[in-house]
Amino acid sequence: MLVGKKVVVVGGSSGIGLSTAELARREGATVIIASRNADRLNAVADKLGATAIVADVTSDESVASLFRSCGPVDHVVVTAAQLRTGPFKTVAMEDVRSTMEGKFWGAWRVARSAEIRPGGSLTLVSGYLSIRPRPNSAIIGAANGALESLARGLALELAPVRVNAVSPGIIDTPIRAAMPEEARRDMLAKTAAALPVGRVGTGEDIARQILAFMTIGFVTGSIVYIDGGALIT
Repeated sequence: MLVGKKVVVVGGSSGIGLSTAELARREGATVIIASRNADRLNAVADKLGATAIVADVTSDESVASLFRSCGPVDHVVVTAAQLRTGPFKTVAMEDVRSTMEGKFWGAWRVARSAEIRPGGSLTLVSGYLSIRPRPNSAIIGAANGALESLARGLALELAPVRVNAVSPGIIDTPIRAAMPEEARRDMLAKTAAALPVGRVGTGEDIARQILAFMTIGFVTGSIVYIDGGALIT
């Protein structure tokens, strides 16, 4: 249980982060959510009964300020990501750097700034492209792999704080809202048909694993792949 625990979700205004914040609140935690989008963040915080703090993971000072405001916490989750990708030979280096800045260095900044109580946890969110690459996504796979390596290293350096990573497969979250609706539905349907579980994932599927990392005190340095069986097909 998380009653009396303070949980910070960086990227908590939508998608997996929002699902994690919702689940943590239902389990009795005091929840702080952070993201760049102030309007969306405040609306979500009001609905959840959470505290909202605007923060940009690409800024050293913004992340440091976030955790000065939070003080000591029990659990931190990083779901924030700003992903840009394309064909390896032609993708703009600005986009490549932006992806690493938001996905990897953002998590690095959070890990350095957060004051997590002994026995608490830090959970990073990577993605299964780290071990099942596909065309036009090399930078995302590389960022995910780097995050998983970081989680293992930090499990040693930050102990007794526990550090883990969850690696989702295809999840139906608002990050896909930029796709045309018909194309999105078609992609999700084809993905679901190819998976042993017969469906794509939801934010809550991943959030439940994140809460398991928070509450199981014997797990650290672990990477858990939640992909509906994609890695075995």
